[in-house]
Formats: sequence, structure tokens, C-alpha cells
Amino acid sequence: MSDETPASNHPPLSPDTILVRGGLTRSQHKETSEAIFLTSGFVYDTAAEAEARFKGELPGYLYGRYANPTNRMLEERLAAIDGAETCRLTASGMAAVTAALLAPLRAGDHVVAGKALFSSCRWVIETFMPRYGIEFTLVDATDISAWQAAIRPNTKSLFLESPTNPTLDLTDIAAVATVAKSCGARLIVDNIFASPILQRPFELGADVVVYSTTKHMDGSGRTLGGAILGSLAFMEEHIDPYLRHTGPAMSPFVAWNVLKGLETLSMRVERASANAARLADVIAAHPATAQVRYPHRSDHPQYDLAKRQMKRGGTLLAFELRGGKQAAFAFLNALRIVDISNNLGDSKSLATHPATTTHSSFTDEVKLELGVTDGLIRLSVGIEDGDDLVGDVTAALEAAQA
Repeated sequence: MSDETPASNHPPLSPDTILVRGGLTRSQHKETSEAIFLTSGFVYDTAAEAEARFKGELPGYLYGRYANPTNRMLEERLAAIDGAETCRLTASGMAAVTAALLAPLRAGDHVVAGKALFSSCRWVIETFMPRYGIEFTLVDATDISAWQAAIRPNTKSLFLESPTNPTLDLTDIAAVATVAKSCGARLIVDNIFASPILQRPFELGADVVVYSTTKHMDGSGRTLGGAILGSLAFMEEHIDPYLRHTGPAMSPFVAWNVLKGLETLSMRVERASANAARLADVIAAHPATAQVRYPHRSDHPQYDLAKRQMKRGGTLLAFELRGGKQAAFAFLNALRIVDISNNLGDSKSLATHPATTTHSSFTDEVKLELGVTDGLIRLSVGIEDGDDLVGDVTAALEAAQA
């Protein structure tokens, strides 16, 4: 892997400038846009140079599975945005989650995680890791005393997502970070729903942050990708060997797409969040609705925490319709602008029925425990005209009530 870029002596840049210019490295051609180095390998002038690079005695790239100049630009930009020391990319968000969880652990270690997680994250913790002798405890992530009670002498990692998928529960990240530090464990935070624009887990005490770059960062539904952010020591000791030898590398073409997506990330998240806040109020006022979950609405059970921890309420909301699955399907089928899709964080508004899609693999008991009812809809709000979205959602609510 190439050397890390040295720290700059220039004054710190604002996040909006970093989104456009962070990590920008031009080739000898002095291109305006970031270059795509679409290559699997790299050449050396001499055999001695190849030997020196592999020994780490000379800087430079070795192989596309290890590092790539386009990917390195994206890693540096993401690290700068989030306030992390460094970043590593993966082929998907779940590859990032799996690497961040699994790479530092060994048989006999213990992980504490919030119960409310994306179904694939639960599978990695509940099914995959125990095959290799790694123990786990799932807790109510909103209850700090539950985190404290779950700690064991062999606890090595704490893992949470906040807001959660799909019910938008929040965890007090700073409080859980204190628990982690008290036992010498690392805190890994999945920050996908909030994005680095609205929530900065490192400032709240997180040790590692993971993303699906598919969501918000690409923002146009084009590519799959993931990112792991943390200290250089963590990457070099745990993540680099894991990625090098298991191979979940991000394509340079994907990295380039995400670099371009980041240029408009702040504007897209701000506009989508404004649309989401407006839709949350419209949906809450409709008689077809039993309840709405949106972090910056005062009726959210963790509203005060959301106001402290998140800059805005975010681009996602969840709501339960009174008519159960029949009403939920009627709502989805009546949409004309909003698409039915299990993806999120797109410029296009997307809606899904978690009980039959993203969380369908859970038992009925687990669904009930997580609040994934038959009437629950998760709505990822995009950047379309707000009036058009209100009209589309209102008409669908009428159809759900019919």
C-alpha cells in the first residue's frame, strides 16, 4: 500500500470545501477532474525497485487489490470529511462492516452490539462470527445500562448503528463510547443513515466508523461501495492485512463515481432532509397514520438526543399505517413519483416495506421486538420538488385509507 499523505500546514478547510477538493491528487497531465486509474497492476523500472516497494522501502503502488491512486483520493477525502486519521475502501458497505468487526477479533473474543441492526449485520454477528468462536451479546442500544451490564473481560468491540434501520431509534454514542473506553474495547459506529454531513461519531468518541458509500455518497444509485475510517494504527495492524489477503477491493471506477458524488453531498443531504422533515409532518397529520418516526420531530422518543447528536433530522423517516400490511401495500402501489426500492440515500425518493424486504429474514418475534410491524413503511426521501412529493405521498395515504 502507498504511503499516507503527510499532514498539510495549511489552515483547516470547511467540510463543504473538503467535499470538493479533499484528497485531490493530479497527474502530470494536470486534469481538472479526478483521474480514473483503471488498472489492476503497476510496473517497476527495475527488479530492485519492485523488491524495495514490496519491502516498504520505497513508496508506490503494488497491485490493485491493495491500493490505487483514484481510491486513495477517495480515502483521503472521506477521512478529511469525518475527522479520521485515515480510511480504507471496500467493495460494499457490508464488506466494510464485516472487515471492521471481524479483522481485529479471534476465537474467544466477545462483541456487544445493538439489537436494532440491518439484517445482514445481525447475520454477521449472530451466525457468521460464532462459527469461528467469537461470542456476542445483543442489547437494547438505547439503554446505556444494558451496554454496561453486557461487558465481559473478553469484550473487544462494541457495535451500533444510529439512527437504526428501519425504525430510526438513536443511541447515545458518547455514552456508549465511555462504556467502551472503560473496558478497553473499541466502539464501531455504522453512520450510514446520518452521513458525515449530519453526524460526526469521532467527535462523540467512536474509534471506528463504517459507511456504505452506495448511500448518500454516490447518491445516484450507480455503485456499491464501503468505507472504514479510523486510526492509522488500527488500519495497519488489522484492516490492511485482512483486505489485502481476502480481497474485497473497490473498483477505481466506483471510487471515481463516489468522488464526484461527494461534491454535491452536502447540498443533497440538506435538501433531502428538508423534504423529509416536511413529509414527516404531512404523514403524521393524516388519519391513515398510526405513528411517525423522524429524529427531529418533537414526538420522537429520543428527540433531545437527536437534537444534540444530529445536525438535522436526516433523509429517512419511518411510519406505521393503521391498516397493517394491506394498507402498506396499498400505499406503496399508489405512489407515482416515489419508487418502491429497498435502497436508500438516493437522489430519488424510495420507499420499502421492511417486514417483507430488508428485515424479512427475521422471525416474527424479532420483528416485533424491533418494531418492524406489518404496517411499517421506511421512506428514503430524495431531492425532488417538495410540493410534488407531498402530493404523491398524500395521494398514496388516501389509497391506504380506502
